[in-house]
Amino acid sequence: MPNYNTLPGQDYDDAVSESTPSLTNAATEDVQEGVPTHIQYHIVHDLVKQHGLLEYTDLFERSAISLQGDAPVDQIPGITAAELRALELETGRKWRQPKTLYFTILVCSIGAIEQGWAQASMNGANLYFPKEFGIESQDFRDTLLVGLINSAIYLSTAFLGAWLSEPLNYRFGRRGAVFTGALLCLFSNVASSLSRSWPQLLLFRVMVGIGLGIGASTVSIFAAECAPPSIRGGLAVSWQMWVAFGVFAGFLANVAFFNFGEMTWRLQLVAPALPVIPLASLVFHCPESPAWLMKKLRYAEAFGSLCRLRNTELQAAREVYAAYALARTSSNEPTSKPSISRQFMELYSIPRIRRATLASFSAMISQQLCGINIISFYSSSIFLDAGFSMFGALLASVLFGLVNFLGAFPAIWSMDTLGRRSLLLLTLPIMALTMFCAGMTFSIPADNLAHFGLLAVLIYVFCALYSPGMGPVPNSYSAEVFPLSHRELGMALAVATTNFWAAVLSLTFPRLETALGTQGAFILYAFLNLVAFVLVFLFVPETRQRGLDELDEVFSVRTRDFARYQAVEYLPWWLRRYVLRQDVEEPKPLHHEVQYRSVLQGEQEES
Repeated sequence: MPNYNTLPGQDYDDAVSESTPSLTNAATEDVQEGVPTHIQYHIVHDLVKQHGLLEYTDLFERSAISLQGDAPVDQIPGITAAELRALELETGRKWRQPKTLYFTILVCSIGAIEQGWAQASMNGANLYFPKEFGIESQDFRDTLLVGLINSAIYLSTAFLGAWLSEPLNYRFGRRGAVFTGALLCLFSNVASSLSRSWPQLLLFRVMVGIGLGIGASTVSIFAAECAPPSIRGGLAVSWQMWVAFGVFAGFLANVAFFNFGEMTWRLQLVAPALPVIPLASLVFHCPESPAWLMKKLRYAEAFGSLCRLRNTELQAAREVYAAYALARTSSNEPTSKPSISRQFMELYSIPRIRRATLASFSAMISQQLCGINIISFYSSSIFLDAGFSMFGALLASVLFGLVNFLGAFPAIWSMDTLGRRSLLLLTLPIMALTMFCAGMTFSIPADNLAHFGLLAVLIYVFCALYSPGMGPVPNSYSAEVFPLSHRELGMALAVATTNFWAAVLSLTFPRLETALGTQGAFILYAFLNLVAFVLVFLFVPETRQRGLDELDEVFSVRTRDFARYQAVEYLPWWLRRYVLRQDVEEPKPLHHEVQYRSVLQGEQEES
């Protein structure tokens, strides 16, 4: 793992990782400096000897040659036809991957279904449990209690569940953490449905949030670490896509249990336990995360895991060798795990990690500013206030969930082509406009059919825009931007951030709706979508088609330099080119790699 420290004579904000900037560079640096190629074989021999891989010596030697790229792949000594074919398909047919990889992503997706279902179940239960527990009035106390119960899973995820994921991951691995979270969700969902008072329901919803926080902080990392870089973004979309499917399943269950009398809300709350059972049963049939195993210096096990996740042993050996070679470049590698408090401080004190933290925070808080969770939690209530019948409101929410699920599919392909940042910048302005127009429909009399139709259509359009952009990107982005040394804690912070603000929004929306009216609330969130656009534009760099260890390059650029470039150079060019239709030369891009190497070589960085 890289060691991130300030270089002598540098401003602390200018410091970058002392590790080599990318896997490819790590493997080729000796060749570039004129050091004989056999130095790479020395690293190979150390790897296979120290980690019980001697029988694979020839394989790892071939992997080193293929990685350093000083010979065409078809001239690598001993390379087989199958290995050559697999290397050629890495770019030509990148989706041709082993079944085990897709099985692992599928299992991770089951955890996402539970996440969405648990949220949507409250959407229907909101219409019933307040009356049973005597908190259905519109006074301050009752609206606050309903908001607190709705936001309980977010609060407990933000303050407990997300942070428990780090020690659980450290001790039990990715699979063990997912299994622990699944068991907790299974118990607490069942217990929620048996609640006899609102304090009991609040307690068990808190427990649901803890389980969801452990899963949400782990599953995305697990998927990102198992996926090859060329399709990592597309596979990472599965989290949000299946969260959306869980929301849809939850809405569908709400309708299915519509006429069950006093048992209605109890059945709605127990239903999210269904996907937890296959999740807990199947997770240990997946290979453990190779990155986690290598973090534990268990390279032989990591190689075995990668052999199940890649098409050939050569590709698996190449990733293990690259990670091992990269780790050797860090002369000050810590010998013991630092305390959580120290790691947490390093999220803000170490420049490279601080930039990743800011980018992740900007993406995550933007997801809440756009207002999607308010619609997810309160869509039935919103449709009811708009004049829909109770059953009609539930049906309208089902369609909302379906649009949310289907809308995520385009992101599977666009995440690794258009990129994470571009998807957000393309969709947020239109989302703001859609939310504003949805708010204006409340000016139409309730007895006018246009009021119902326009409101529903605009909410669905908003959801369709959210699903391929602001839906999958923040979680996928946060799972990849942190270095391995701080990945679990960084993802925990990201999950805590989004859930804390989701809790704030859920807690305040009933009062906000009472104070501003539904129309005023919609217009407010339209403005917040524009705030989210500004945050993404200034603080979220692109990570498309980058290996996880190559992202050091991206975050070697100072935040103020990146923001200045976007505001002073790129934005004026874009306005002149696409608004004024002028034929102007595109500004020179920020060269992450050049700046990164110059700092590493001790050259004076240009101001």
